Amino acid sequence: MKKIKYLFLILLAILILPLGVFAESEDETTSNAEEESAETASKEVKVYFFRGEGCAHCAEAEEWFDSIEEEMGDKFEIVDYETWNNPDNAELMSRVAKVRGEEDSATGVPYIIIGDQSWVGFIEDYSVEMIDKINEVYDQDVAERYDVMTFLEENEGKEEESSTSSDILALIIIILVAGGIGTGVYFTKKEIK
Repeated sequence: MKKIKYLFLILLAILILPLGVFAESEDETTSNAEEESAETASKEVKVYFFRGEGCAHCAEAEEWFDSIEEEMGDKFEIVDYETWNNPDNAELMSRVAKVRGEEDSATGVPYIIIGDQSWVGFIEDYSVEMIDKINEVYDQDVAERYDVMTFLEENEGKEEESSTSSDILALIIIILVAGGIGTGVYFTKKEIK
């Protein structure tokens, strides 16, 4: 009976050890990522611009952004994603629209995101809103800004983390069940003798 207790304690220690190591390494990764992003943060506002090569409205939007470059160029940075010829960018646009709750409305290009606001299509009437939004986000503390790509990465990271935790839990349950069955078989054979 003492051998079984020791075997059970060793098995339990083996199962708990990887969980402690996993939790510690994840904390280090998170803090390192936060430090790096704080150090490399730019004051410029990121303007996410999903477009299609040959799209007339996208070309109008590009011309408009070029026209305000001299006056406001130090306040914003265009992050360009061509979606018609690049399936990865098209898939990214779908993920961004989904995380923003706009998967039904953001089906075409241009799809422009500044801070927490977005525009689908482009008409000259949007220009005042976009300039106001660039100025509003520019005046915010960089650490306090909403960035859709950061938000997307964090949400997808949580989904992956949840999946990994579920996998580990399932593995532990399988090992415990197998250990329980093995212990039951051992005692049954011992009683039969």
